Amino acid sequence: MEDRVLQLMKRVRRIEIKTRALSNNIFAGEYHSAFKGRGMSFCEVREYQPGDDVRDIDWNVSARSERTYVKVYEEERELTVMLLIDVSASLDFGSQGQTQRELITEIAATIAFSAIRNNDKIGVLFFSDRIEKFIPPAKGKGHILLIIRELLTLQPKGRRTDMKVGLEYFMRMMRKRSVTFLLSDFLDGNDYSTQIAMVRQKHDLVAVQVYDRRMAELPNVGLLKVEDAETGHLQYIDTSSRQVRKAQSLWWKNKNESLRNIFEHSRINYTSIATNEDYVKGLKKLFASKTGK
Repeated sequence: MEDRVLQLMKRVRRIEIKTRALSNNIFAGEYHSAFKGRGMSFCEVREYQPGDDVRDIDWNVSARSERTYVKVYEEERELTVMLLIDVSASLDFGSQGQTQRELITEIAATIAFSAIRNNDKIGVLFFSDRIEKFIPPAKGKGHILLIIRELLTLQPKGRRTDMKVGLEYFMRMMRKRSVTFLLSDFLDGNDYSTQIAMVRQKHDLVAVQVYDRRMAELPNVGLLKVEDAETGHLQYIDTSSRQVRKAQSLWWKNKNESLRNIFEHSRINYTSIATNEDYVKGLKKLFASKTGK
């Protein structure tokens, strides 16, 4: 028992060191620019200048000073950031040295450290074909370490992916506007475009698709025994067949085309990151797309 706890602490610490360094050194400016506060708060008053909005005139101060003063507002920087994380069984697949779930863990931790560095609150919703766990938004390093531990240790009860379940629960729970990251492989055969659009209407929704390159391109290794992680279905695939490999590539292409249409229709910024790729580039691309760079 002590060995397991010690190993977990080491894994948490390793992820903390790596992802906190990334958020401090690489994403500090990008995150701040991409996700600006939506509210405005009173800052000070200054003397009226030609072109100022007359609706901003502070009549009480102006009356006392016999000069015209206007109220100056500044952007409220504090945001609420939510991570909607798919923990279905398909995320356990990985052929390139790490699983998709491990990739999501590092991406989520990097976003979380970027959020608290910006003094934002952050919360998490874990989902599969059911709601697995909800962690309300909060601040602080201890809260981030709690999230990382859950990312590493959560044992989901559901195996399938149901985006509708996660998105609808999120809409019920989060009344306040938030910056929302949806992290998944998006291997859901159901139509969830309506729920995506509804979330986008109220929240600043962005999406991160993780995938393994073998989903897009089968290797030519002969007869291969494969299991659908979400259904448990076993089958043999003859990967030496060019038609089989072509069919897999076509399926993947159509799947991603459909996903891209959903995101573009709802004007959602998104990025796709493979398990053998540097996710830093993917996140920088996502942040840049938010700022129009």
